[in-house]
This record gives sequence, structure tokens and C-alpha cells, in this order.
Amino acid sequence: MSGKYDLVIVGGGISGASLLYTTAKFTDIDSIALIEKESEIAAINSHHTNNSQTLHFGDIETNYTLEKAEEVKEAAELLAGYLENHDPDREMHSKRSKMVLGVGDDEVAELEERYEDEGFGDLFPKLRPIDREEIAELEPKVVEGRDPNKEMLALQTPDGYVVDYGETSKSFVDEAREEANVDVYTGTEVTDITPTLDGYTIETGRGRFDCDATVVAAGSHSLQMAKELGYGQDKVLLPIAGSFFLADTDDGLLNGKVYTLQMKKLPFAAVHGDADVHDGSVTRFGPTAKLVPTLERGRISTVKDFLDVFGLNASAFLSYANILSDRILLPYVLRNLLYDIPEVGRKQFLPHVQKVVPTVELEDIERAKGYGGVRPQIVDTKNKSLDMGEAKIVGDDIIFNITPSPGASTCLKNAMRDTHTLLDFLGDDYEFDEEAFREETIGHFPRADDSDDPKVVAPSADDD
Repeated sequence: MSGKYDLVIVGGGISGASLLYTTAKFTDIDSIALIEKESEIAAINSHHTNNSQTLHFGDIETNYTLEKAEEVKEAAELLAGYLENHDPDREMHSKRSKMVLGVGDDEVAELEERYEDEGFGDLFPKLRPIDREEIAELEPKVVEGRDPNKEMLALQTPDGYVVDYGETSKSFVDEAREEANVDVYTGTEVTDITPTLDGYTIETGRGRFDCDATVVAAGSHSLQMAKELGYGQDKVLLPIAGSFFLADTDDGLLNGKVYTLQMKKLPFAAVHGDADVHDGSVTRFGPTAKLVPTLERGRISTVKDFLDVFGLNASAFLSYANILSDRILLPYVLRNLLYDIPEVGRKQFLPHVQKVVPTVELEDIERAKGYGGVRPQIVDTKNKSLDMGEAKIVGDDIIFNITPSPGASTCLKNAMRDTHTLLDFLGDDYEFDEEAFREETIGHFPRADDSDDPKVVAPSADDD
């Protein structure tokens, strides 16, 4: 196998697949290839069991500033519009109620300030504060068994998109494959990337590819490949493995997604509960967040890859020490280690579940075996701090996307930006029809005035 292409995309998860879709359908680039090392598309972190299946808008994520929410909002609307346009039968996603829950005077005050004073109510027209009575109407189990004297408030929206990012990735690839200028190679692992006079040579286990421009969208491995080419030397990874607990009941515990307030200073998602995208009787609670010395969950072979990225140098060790010495982060990291211990883990995690559904008991939950992926949190070794910005490195005719959360939610916006960069790489010969791209995606996103009913009470039968 070999080939010469204008563009080669390495990685067939949601990031690479969305870029393939965008460049194949809305540019006139002559030849594009996608290379994926697994035997199928989206087999690792984009698989629906390996992420929180959430489409993040920034409306109920209380660790988002208004500025970040403004940016993430448009990105989420692009993907939501794509799903509304291409998935009318809800095979890749479901749409349900979504809320962030405040219990007690302090949390209620925090949500009120967020909605009224910080501008989130203005930014998200469908977001609205609801009291105990309406919370009980939408999510009976959230109120049942809770102290009636405890004040409650939630910020609720009908835009609770629960997404199977694996199936969405496959949809992107299927759409792209309709174009004659696209080739997709699965079971093809990249072994080396070498700069040439007019682009790159990509060596794989199944042959060589030559191209004018390259995008590496291989998750944690993207930084590994970047470092091999001399980029990102001031960055290492803090790989975080997320896990979940499941409650499998006849009628389900939750109708939609219920978030708790974010713990301050933590870059990881607040614990939340939601019905599984394909089975409403199964409720997920999580995620947990555990440090792991691997780039892929459950694959010991990627320990060596982690060490390649880490570098085993003083600046990396000092950066880790500085980050993990934080008086909030360190106890959090240590506490999360307990959740994987049989029996002990369930007991330790149960209070987090009961914060969402008070009546859940120990025997109702179990650790979700085989669930969870690895999120590559970036560490800046110059500043010895977590890098909360976009995990992207742009080089000479090459882009490395490392995509920390919410990378899946922002995949199409990221693809749109990368497409503009790629056209700069390739010169004036090609054009990007951004207007058509927006029409096919965000043009189908339902606005607040598209419906008279601002509430979504429960998933439809098609969601179960």
C-alpha cells in the first residue's frame, strides 16, 4: 500500500473524522486520506463507553467562564446541528433535559449569581432557573428522599444532547467516503513521519504515504509524534483515566443529565448522572479521574509511549511535583485512587451518587467494567502548570491535535479552523465553502424561538 495525497489525516477518532468530513465535503482539495491504526473507526476514546457521552455547551458546566462558554457554545451548536440534520432517528444521539443542581443556600446562591449576574442567562436563551417543584416534575428521583428543608435550585435546558461519539465519527467518515477524492485506511499504524522538500512521508506498517500537508489527530499519541519531529518540547502529558459507576434499573433513575457544581480549581468534570445514550434504563454516574502512566486505557504497551512523551527529565518531574502539591488537587487525586478498589470504591463513591439521586443505595451501583478512556491533560514544563488552553501545535505544513476535554464537543469548530490553516499550507489552489459547511451543521440547530415548549421531560421510546 502506498499513495500520494494533498492531505493525510492520522487518527480516526472524532477529531480526525470531523476534519475528514469538513475537508472532503466543503473544500476542493484534490486528494485526502485518513489513516487509522485500529481495525475500525473511533475504537478508542471516541467509543461510546470511553467518554461521558456529553455534548458540552458551557451552560451547565460551572467550571467554565463566560468567555469559554461563548466559544464552546458555537462549537456545540455546530455538532448538534449536524446530528439534527443527519440523525433524525436518534441512532447516534438522544436529546433530553439537562440541568446543574444546587442544594443548600451556598450552592443556590452560586447558581443564581451565575445565571443573573455573570451573564449565563443572557448567553443561553433556553437556560432557566427551576425550583424544587419543577425539578421534581422533570427528575423525580433527584428530589425523592431529599431533606424537604434544604433549599434547591437548578439551571435547566432542553439542549441535553447525549452523543455516541463513536457512531458520529463513523457518520463523518461515511459522508466523506461519498467523495471520489477520499481514501480511508484502517488497521494501518504510523511508524514514522519524515519531512520532505514538499511535505511529509508517512511510514506505516502497510506502506508509505507522501503528502503535502498532514494533521495528526491521534489523541495522546499526537504529542508523542510532535516531539519526534522537534515540536512541543516544553510540554508533557498528565494522562487522566476516567471511570464510571452504573445503576441498572427497570425504569431508569434519570430522564436526562444532572450535573453537580464543579469543585473549584479542578480541570476535571463535576460528577453527574445521566441515562445511557442507547439504553435509558442504565444510568451512568461519574466520571472519576485517576492518574495513569499510559496513553491508552488498559494497554500496558502504551506505558513506553507515555515515557517517551514524559521524557524523564527534571523539568517534567518538577512540573508534576508543582501541580500535584496543590492542596485541592492532591487530595482529589488520592481520593480517586480508592474508587477502583473492589467494595471500597463503591462505598467511597456512593455519596457522590446520592448527591444526584438520594435514594440510591450501595447495592444499586457497580463499577462500570470496560468503561472509560484516557484524557491527555497538557502540562507546560516552562511554567510548571496545567495548560488549560487549546491542545494544538501548528508546525510547517503539519498540525498536531491533542484534544483535551471538550475536544469531542468542539470537533467541528476545530475542524473548521484547521481547514483554514490547511488551505494556507496548500496555497491558493483550493477553497473552503464555509457558508455551505455552516448550513449543513449549525444551520440545523434548533433555536429558542423554534418551539413553544422549552422543556424536554423524558427521553422518547427511540432513545431506549
